[in-house]
Amino acid sequence: MNEIDRVLTKYPFFGSRQIAAYLPRNGFQAGRHRVRRLMGLMGLQAIYKGPNTSKKHPQHRIYPYLLRKLPITRPNHVWCSDITYIPVRRGFLYLVAIMDWATRKILAWRLSNTLDASFCVEALNEAIAKYGKPEIMNTDQGSQFTGTAWITTLTEADVKISMDGRGRYLDNIFIERLWRSLKQEAVYLHELQDGFQAKRLIDSWIGFYNAERPHTALEKGTPDNAYFDALQMNHAA
Repeated sequence: MNEIDRVLTKYPFFGSRQIAAYLPRNGFQAGRHRVRRLMGLMGLQAIYKGPNTSKKHPQHRIYPYLLRKLPITRPNHVWCSDITYIPVRRGFLYLVAIMDWATRKILAWRLSNTLDASFCVEALNEAIAKYGKPEIMNTDQGSQFTGTAWITTLTEADVKISMDGRGRYLDNIFIERLWRSLKQEAVYLHELQDGFQAKRLIDSWIGFYNAERPHTALEKGTPDNAYFDALQMNHAA
C-alpha cells in the first residue's frame, strides 16, 4: 500500500493497470485487481477519476460547485479542505488540512487513524478560531464533508458551501498539489514509525511550507507573507 501511494504521488495519472505494471521495478508484485482493491481501501484514484479519499454517502446532500469562473484573489474568500493517506510502519493514518485558496496558506490540520468526520471538524473549528471564517468552503463530496457535523459548523458560521463535481480533479487542485509536495519533500524521505513521528514531521514541514518555502504562484513569496500582507492591505484600505 505504501509503494502504491509512493507511485501515485510521483505519477498521479496512473491507474491500477499502470501501477501494477510499474511495481516490479521496485521489487513489488501485485495484480491489477489487488492494486485496485488496495487503492480503494486507501481511498486513492488516478487524477482523471478525481480524488476519492472519503466515500460519498448516499443520503447526504451534495452542494453545487461555486468556484467556476470565480476570481479568488483575497484571503478568507475561499478555503478548501481535503484528506490524504500517510503511511507509517504498522499501517497508515489520514491527514486533513484546511487551506486558504488565494494564498495557499495552511490554516489548520489534523491526523487521525480513522476516517471518522470528527478530526475534520476539529481542524475546521481551529481554523475559524484562529483566522475568522471564509465566505466559501470548497471540498470534495466525501462523507466527512457532507455529514451533519461539518455542514452544521459551516452553516452556523454563515459560510457558503461548495463541492467539487464528481471526477473533477482540477476543482481542488491546489490542495492536491500540497499533498504531492508534502509527500515528496518530507513523508517519503523518512520511514515513519508511528503517529507521533508523523505528527512531528508534518508539523515541521507545514511550518516550513507556510513561512519559508518560496511559491511560484505567489511571486516567489510564502503563503504567510501573501496571507498576512493582503490582510494588512485590506485593513488599511
